[in-house]
Amino acid sequence: MKTTYIILPLLCISTAMAAQEHNHAEDSTDVFFRHLKLNELTVTGVTGDTKLKLATAPVSIVSPQVLRATASTNIIDAIAHQPGVSQLTTGGSISKPIIRGLGYNRVVVMSEDVRQEGQQWGDEHGVEVDGSSVGSVEILKGPASLMYGSDAMAGVVILHAQPPLANGEMRANVSSEYQTNNGLFGYNLSLAGNQQGFVWDARYSDKMAHAYQNKYDGYVPGSQFRERAGRLMLGLNKQWGYSRLTWTAYHLTPGIIEGERNAETGELECSSVSPTSYSKSLPFQQVKHYKAVWNNMLNLSSGYIKAIVGYQQNRRQEFEESADKYELYFKLHTLTYDLRYVTHEFGHGWKLSTGVGGMYQKSGNEGEEYLIPDYRLFDFGLYATATKSLNDRWTLNGGVRYDHRRLHGDELTEDGEKRFVDFSRHFNGLTGSIGTVCNINDHFNLRLNLARGFRTPNMSELASNGVHEGSIRYELGNQQLKAEYSLQADLGLDFTSRYFSAQLALFANRIDNYIFTHRVAEVIDPDYLTYAYTQGDARLLGFEAGFDFHPVHSVHFSNTFSYVDAQLMDATPDTKYLPFTPAPRWSTELKWELLHHSHSTVTHHHTTVAHRSLFNNLYVAAGLDCFLKQDHVFSADDTETPTPGYALLNLSAGTDVQINGKKVAELYITADNLLDKAYQNHLSRLKYCDENVVTGRRGVYNMGRNVTFKVVVPIKM
Repeated sequence: MKTTYIILPLLCISTAMAAQEHNHAEDSTDVFFRHLKLNELTVTGVTGDTKLKLATAPVSIVSPQVLRATASTNIIDAIAHQPGVSQLTTGGSISKPIIRGLGYNRVVVMSEDVRQEGQQWGDEHGVEVDGSSVGSVEILKGPASLMYGSDAMAGVVILHAQPPLANGEMRANVSSEYQTNNGLFGYNLSLAGNQQGFVWDARYSDKMAHAYQNKYDGYVPGSQFRERAGRLMLGLNKQWGYSRLTWTAYHLTPGIIEGERNAETGELECSSVSPTSYSKSLPFQQVKHYKAVWNNMLNLSSGYIKAIVGYQQNRRQEFEESADKYELYFKLHTLTYDLRYVTHEFGHGWKLSTGVGGMYQKSGNEGEEYLIPDYRLFDFGLYATATKSLNDRWTLNGGVRYDHRRLHGDELTEDGEKRFVDFSRHFNGLTGSIGTVCNINDHFNLRLNLARGFRTPNMSELASNGVHEGSIRYELGNQQLKAEYSLQADLGLDFTSRYFSAQLALFANRIDNYIFTHRVAEVIDPDYLTYAYTQGDARLLGFEAGFDFHPVHSVHFSNTFSYVDAQLMDATPDTKYLPFTPAPRWSTELKWELLHHSHSTVTHHHTTVAHRSLFNNLYVAAGLDCFLKQDHVFSADDTETPTPGYALLNLSAGTDVQINGKKVAELYITADNLLDKAYQNHLSRLKYCDENVVTGRRGVYNMGRNVTFKVVVPIKM
């Protein structure tokens, strides 16, 4: 399978018992055993630390091997193939996660065990996390306010770092990749170890790309970028628990794609540098994100206590006329804290957890242009959860949470006129969830979940008053906006056998006071249309379905389908559908694992023989991503236009290279959009750039054919 997709808890039996029942050797190509192994993983995005088989909410896991084998330009791009997950893109370097049709501040991203805060309200504001530092990804789909408070209305993306090594181990890792379309070149260096409980992990990565190209636009000026990042973790792992301190630094310099065209030829206006140059050209952004996290866990006889404190600083600058002078500059300080107590299982299948968490933020404008006022934010939340195993088949879990958030925007007078007024808003939210898992038998399972989500308006929605270059419009906030509340029901069915597995996840979501923008007649800046924030009730219905067929040894045929219908209630026909709703998507892949040895040695006629094969875990795969036509659009005032369907053919191959049975390298080759299809993703913001007067095509198209070469060299010391 191209990705690891688990919608439901699978089977409540051990791998050893299953091996005895089926009487055949475990290997990676067996559907039954692969799901059993993943089913025992502990997930953190639900009600405390829970085994995947006991999670009532839908969860997807992206494994380390899948991340290494996936070609991408950023970490959100790497996970956007997951069913129910999409990305809102601006060129190749900026991606925002969309879960079941909802994004922006409705998705919480967790990195280094704290929520990633980087002015994510902006269209062109991506996730400032180095993809090479991510070991695995956990995606919770559905309201998760119970554990994460405000903003986790659509779900949570948890970016897990590589776990510390076992005592006595020390390893280094060198990896590099190259992409043919935009000349992307990147490398990553890491060194980690564990000596008598003292653990460390040091990483550095560098990535650069020139402008990408497609057959309609040629090279796209402004799509080049440069990314550099570093990470250092120092800590202690002892029997009493652990204490770790992590520092990260992330620098991204993306160009700004304006999409302006020559009035006669229709060609994109050239930038000041060659399209194949890695140098920055005006206009561009400069984003810097720094983070320090102190993560502690104390083991107790009855459970454990976990305490996490994090500080983040986000600097976002925009350069338009000169590379030496910024026009727009946001500086955001965020302090987060989380304290929780989780019990071991006690009594007759009970497990409890309780905690308190929150954050303090301070944001300031240090440039000459303004969009939102300086502001301060303070919030805290209290929660408690419980899990109860009724018998070998039924498990119940749920909990409640209370949140309080306070926002204060500062007054600003510009040229004698009041740009922002001084104001404060207070919000309180009571949320919770309840769900159940039923392991009907060893192959069939059922999951039900009901959750209430909560989100307060962000400062952009409350108080915007300026030109938002990312949206190419003048935006007006609304200080009277109410908090959003959602109620979502999930139903999941799952079947797993030795040769076949299938999953179906249905959801229905009702959101009160859904916040969105609409065009108003007032003209504030003659060069921009004016949009204001408003709200109304909405409902979202959809599903994800998938199956994996394993007819013969080493061959997999996997398919997934995702669909969401998002509508405003009591709206006119041209404002009926929520904007930026992903198109229905069908993904299929045929994968052939040619060589797989789960161990470096095998036993044959009572003699142990080392594998002498040069290659191991060798595979080839062909995939097709089909995006159906999306004509459910917010068409009022040309906010959105329908997007035709398209299909992208992808090929990939990978292998471990080993000498004397020892792995010395991993090699991957991926060809995306092999047929060089010219297309526009419905969630691409570049779709609404200028029209080509010669061809009549509007906007900038996505990347054309792109072949990625990647090598990973592990070094065990």
